[in-house]
Amino acid sequence: MDENNNSLQHLPFSAVSFMALLCLVWGGNLVSIKVSNQGIPPILGAAMRSVFASAILWIYARWTGRQFFLQRDYLAHGAAIGFLFAMSFLFLYWGLVFTDVSRSVIFIYTHPFWVAIAAHFVLPNERLTWMKIGGMFVAFAGLILAFGAKSSTLGPLYWLGDLMVLVSAMFWAASMVYLKKFIWNRSITHFETLSAQLLFSIPVLAAGSLILEHHQTLSPGILVISAFVYQVVIVAVLSYLLWFWLIHRYPVSRLAAFTFLAPLFGALLGSLLLNETIVFRLYLGLAFVAGGLYLVNKPEAA
Repeated sequence: MDENNNSLQHLPFSAVSFMALLCLVWGGNLVSIKVSNQGIPPILGAAMRSVFASAILWIYARWTGRQFFLQRDYLAHGAAIGFLFAMSFLFLYWGLVFTDVSRSVIFIYTHPFWVAIAAHFVLPNERLTWMKIGGMFVAFAGLILAFGAKSSTLGPLYWLGDLMVLVSAMFWAASMVYLKKFIWNRSITHFETLSAQLLFSIPVLAAGSLILEHHQTLSPGILVISAFVYQVVIVAVLSYLLWFWLIHRYPVSRLAAFTFLAPLFGALLGSLLLNETIVFRLYLGLAFVAGGLYLVNKPEAA
């Protein structure tokens, strides 16, 4: 579908419902990571997620007759996006050891703002507009509010976790810009891109776990295993297959405008499922970041 010719079309109710469902799933992902970290060392958990998700995708590829592995000419690009993908999840999983989910969703969903800034200098057709700049200022105000919001459930090193999740968002943004710059105009499918991210992230995350977590042990229970299965099956496989299905049928700019729902769902689920205390200042910061996220992703009028 030509996005430029269809950017003014309204999304059907089914597409809006699917996007809302995806945002709910992605918001719940951070809750599941927080839970699985209680029984699985965080970086090891990220590595295992890539291993199991790769295996499931490989089975799906064989079943549907899809190309799973990148062509030899594109292996260097696969290694690059795999490294960026791995570093994003390394800092995300590790950062959630120190801070709350209701704060983390604010920092991880700053990635569209870093994408917008980097794309302005790297991608010729992705220039900053006044609306995007305004959205980033609104989101920056939200970050300041979130950093200063302290609740009774926070640990002493919450600030370290906040910064690690913010670094994770920057690596996530770097991977998106790299994909737009080097991958999307080549004969590589979204499915191959996803498989490359997972496969090439495994050695990086495994090395990180061996270096930083060699003294930690596994102690998984039913709840920990259930949270890990959610990350692998629901998030890493099903949600991204649904996302790719949507972006092949509808304008990406229209779909991306709904991602402001993900941090809202994440904060709500963190409060409901993990009993995290959310002070008013954090709610206000969350509202600012969600509003900025909407402005940055809002489709421009033709």
